[in-house]
Amino acid sequence: MAAIHPVPGKDGNKYIPFEERTGESSVVFFTRDLSAEGLKKIYDKVASVLCGKVAVKLHTGEAEGPNIIPRPWVKELLASRLPEATIIETNTYYEGTRYTTEAHRKTLEVNGWTFCPVDITDEHGVTTLPVTNGKWFKEMHVGESMTNYDSMLVLTHFKGHTMGGFGGSNKNIGIGCADGRIGKGEIHSAAGSDNMWSIAEEELMERISESTKATIDFFAPHVCYINTMRNMSVDCDCAGPEAEPVVTPDVGILASLDILAVDNACVDLIYSLPDGGGKALIDRVETRHGLRQLSYMKELGMGNDRYTLIDIDNGDKAITAAEAVKDIAPEWKPDRFNVFWGRNKQA
Repeated sequence: MAAIHPVPGKDGNKYIPFEERTGESSVVFFTRDLSAEGLKKIYDKVASVLCGKVAVKLHTGEAEGPNIIPRPWVKELLASRLPEATIIETNTYYEGTRYTTEAHRKTLEVNGWTFCPVDITDEHGVTTLPVTNGKWFKEMHVGESMTNYDSMLVLTHFKGHTMGGFGGSNKNIGIGCADGRIGKGEIHSAAGSDNMWSIAEEELMERISESTKATIDFFAPHVCYINTMRNMSVDCDCAGPEAEPVVTPDVGILASLDILAVDNACVDLIYSLPDGGGKALIDRVETRHGLRQLSYMKELGMGNDRYTLIDIDNGDKAITAAEAVKDIAPEWKPDRFNVFWGRNKQA
């Protein structure tokens, strides 16, 4: 039963190094191959849990957004591995190019998501899923038709996020499966507030994570996670063409059966980038207290923050995050980065 007067946790701006974490360990697969072939290779490592009618939870992006997962990669993956799968989405809480189902359908066409069915799951209504051991919620409102599926592939573009700090698998599900009016409102808005974005920092991270838990508990154990670390603006794909310029170098693709492990591994890779390559994204994460996503998922029993990182490009060798990115040089130029940093250091 949810607490009557819940209190948010703390330290969402404090990074916990891998060696200071305790508990069980999970497996996370890693490839530097940012291509359709790389996506298929890493999918094969986690796909055995998928069955029946498969939903692919994908952020399809605002109209003409430049940073979404490349459509040809997804098209090839589905054609070769999941020809009967359906991409699922929900309408947005904010007024944009995906606010109504009609506008959303047009945006899907603009962005090229026309090669397979796309189910806007809250098009015809909402349903609720229980939140076990939630602090903020007993249940979460999600798109009604999401519950028609038997399993879920969470295919995520890992990047920054204006309010969440970073958007990994947790954000993709927690916000992306909540319906556009009720569920997203429950996550973002305090009761009685005129500010639709009144929930922030640790409380927001906890609400997102509880929403995610409702969905993955529904699909468990038939759910797997792929995070693509490419074109990582500090802004979410919700920003579309207005997203901040990308100054974080591309890293690779990660996959796991453990949502916490895969998101934590992505964060670790950003913190491990040499020569300050992760500085912009680290600042976005810490100023939003986004690391609370990770610590709260662990508290909720959603996964492990310790993991073995398996390099599928090199004989499934176990490597550290630092080893995975040791030769990735920053892609930004000092003058361009300084302009970006000066504009956003207080953002």
